[in-house]
Amino acid sequence: MLVWSRPARWALWCAFGALVAVFYGLPLAVIALASVAGEWNGIFPSKLGLLHYRMALSGDLRDQIRASLLTGLGASAAALLAGSWAALALRAHTEAVRKWLSLAFFIPSAVPSVSVGLGLLVAFSQPPLLLNGTTLIVLVAHFVLVFAFTFGNVSAGLHGLMPEFELVARSLGATPGYCLRRITLPLIAPQLATAFSLSFALSMGELGATVMIYPPGWMTMPVGIFSLSDRGEVFDGSALSILLILITLVALLVVARLAEQGHDRR
Repeated sequence: MLVWSRPARWALWCAFGALVAVFYGLPLAVIALASVAGEWNGIFPSKLGLLHYRMALSGDLRDQIRASLLTGLGASAAALLAGSWAALALRAHTEAVRKWLSLAFFIPSAVPSVSVGLGLLVAFSQPPLLLNGTTLIVLVAHFVLVFAFTFGNVSAGLHGLMPEFELVARSLGATPGYCLRRITLPLIAPQLATAFSLSFALSMGELGATVMIYPPGWMTMPVGIFSLSDRGEVFDGSALSILLILITLVALLVVARLAEQGHDRR
């Protein structure tokens, strides 16, 4: 319902701000304080320092950061390629075919990630395709979980694309490959960047499937945070959580900046 009264709008904005502060800002502030705390026996922490961050950037925790980045980038890039290919290929089919295939592509996003991990664990624990205990099974799991979001973003971009641009190019003698490279993909570049960013953010925070299938030496940051918290090392887990948030935000900002620069060049 629309609110036209200025006092009522201010009241709604204040209520919204209070909810965000309580349910989002406060937990984030607690994690940030815990990441620099040496002790926390009262209302506020004491013996503040960066010891937990130094530990997170060395040894096993540093390997978790590397594993998360490589998994996120690899799975997101593969999902972007496959999702874009699927969305482009569906344009040549009838409405009924597009409807049912699109539904099939979205099914993995409706399945709990734990079920995806269990399914991969059972399916690829026997020859001839033995992936259990390898890094590849983690990449496959993340790809399965983020593919639908990539496909959905690219499909939305293609749906809003005016066909006249491509028709004019084809009438002037442009080949399908040239039309794809020089017209279609540049026009949906914002959707491609959004698809990659969303896939990367989802992959960086994925826990349910990863905790079931990750091999020794390839523990991602969410799994590491869960393990630290489970052992009672909450301060170290909080530092790793803040690093996870910062790394994800920086990566998303870089992708957004690259997409903006590509748009400006066009």
